Amino acid sequence: MLDMKDKIERVLKESPGLKGKEIAKKIGEERKAVNSFLHKNTDCFSQNDNFCWFLSTPPELRVQFEQDQWMDCNAFERSLASAGSPLDLDCPSVVFVVPEKCNILLDAAARFLALCNQLAHVGRAVTIDFNDCKSTLGYFDRIGFIDHLDKRVEVLPQRPSVSRAHIYKGNSQAVVEFGGVDPETEDKELINQLTNRFVQQSDSKYEAAASTVFGELIGNISEHSNSPLQGFAALQKYGGRRNHIQTVVSDSGLGIIATLKPSLEKHYPELHKMHNGKDFDMKLVSAVLTKGEISRHGLGRGLGFKSSREQAIKFDARLSVRQSSFSISFEYVNGQLHDIEQQIDLPTIHGTHLCFDFFVD
Repeated sequence: MLDMKDKIERVLKESPGLKGKEIAKKIGEERKAVNSFLHKNTDCFSQNDNFCWFLSTPPELRVQFEQDQWMDCNAFERSLASAGSPLDLDCPSVVFVVPEKCNILLDAAARFLALCNQLAHVGRAVTIDFNDCKSTLGYFDRIGFIDHLDKRVEVLPQRPSVSRAHIYKGNSQAVVEFGGVDPETEDKELINQLTNRFVQQSDSKYEAAASTVFGELIGNISEHSNSPLQGFAALQKYGGRRNHIQTVVSDSGLGIIATLKPSLEKHYPELHKMHNGKDFDMKLVSAVLTKGEISRHGLGRGLGFKSSREQAIKFDARLSVRQSSFSISFEYVNGQLHDIEQQIDLPTIHGTHLCFDFFVD
């Protein structure tokens, strides 16, 4: 349940410049209590000469990741939400703190990399502090995260002078290092690397699935991204209770919604009628990933997901997609959709960030 601070922050984020009585009405609290709280928390809230309230702009936003754990995308999103949305807050500096024994999984690393590059692209001063967790800095160097991190991002204690990903590229049987995807071209070499390593770590029966997924999704970046920022893809095999291969494909482009919406009225009138309905964006993405054959050109090819979805069903994979402010994950069991998980009101990260988990035990 949200406390008063969270309630007020949410209201002022959506409608800045409200007076105390207006805030109280929106959150269902007594005006006197709200005004008292606002005046006691001027580090978080500021008032102008017209007695209207706004979120205070911190000179530096610190995002503290959780320590002593493996950080997946859900833990990454929790840390972001706790600190605030770096792309939405008007703060000049953002510091990400990686604490002791914070081991970051590939799906979280992909979102993290995209966010850092987007922040640097809009002129924010970005720092990643690995002082208390140099092992994760070493891992990021090895998988190519640092190679694809904007050069303007400060890395503490220091950015590696020589790339271990470049030195040892292709030597690990469990990893395909982050590879850049130019929105203007299709990288067939990267697609082949990902496919071959996937098959090596699983079985030849997965070759068509891997080739389809990587070819389709990387091609999707080239066709639909419309961003000056480079996309990227990577792969890693994990053990534990169930062996699985995690693959990520990310871009910082328009996203599925912005790509499809202009074509709905002409090609998909039934979907267009739902345009102003509740949770429309999430419903549209869900339709793309579960039904397919929804294209901005109206030709039935789908937005680069149809065949990938079919392979996910065939091999009981887990597929997640992260858009600018929400994510959806689909889990398939015995060829059927078993579970859908949705997260809403996430901090902004532009683009489309996909993760496939193929279980290969």
